[in-house]
Amino acid sequence: MGPIGPEPARLAVSPTLPPSVARETGLQVKTILAARSVSAEFPEILDIGGVRSDPLKWHPHGLAIDVMIPNARSAAGTALGDSVLAYVLKNAERFGVNHVIWRQTIYQPNGSKRAMSDAGSDTANHFDHVHIATDGGGYPRDGQTYLR
Repeated sequence: MGPIGPEPARLAVSPTLPPSVARETGLQVKTILAARSVSAEFPEILDIGGVRSDPLKWHPHGLAIDVMIPNARSAAGTALGDSVLAYVLKNAERFGVNHVIWRQTIYQPNGSKRAMSDAGSDTANHFDHVHIATDGGGYPRDGQTYLR
């Protein structure tokens, strides 16, 4: 006799992504999808920054998140940041990625990259976080869901 009901492995994974560790207020839908997907894929990520004032459009308009990398200067931290970068670029079309910045390098969804000029600090040079900018997709409606 076979199992009754869904297999246990199928019970554990919902098709809907849970809220991320980011404060999602003010983020646009593709930015939220990126944040939730990164949170689900990398549970060791404990902080994702979102909307904030900035002279550039990305953060103030909900188009960007900053995935903070624990112990970013350690070998494990660098490897985690590299994994987040690879995951986001692999899913660039789905997330509507405009660009990603990690360790003073700007990456485009088409695979090109270029060095960023020195902005003076680990944070400004993106050595402690992966910056993910999206095309937004508009602001969420009440009850908006995000699928895995």
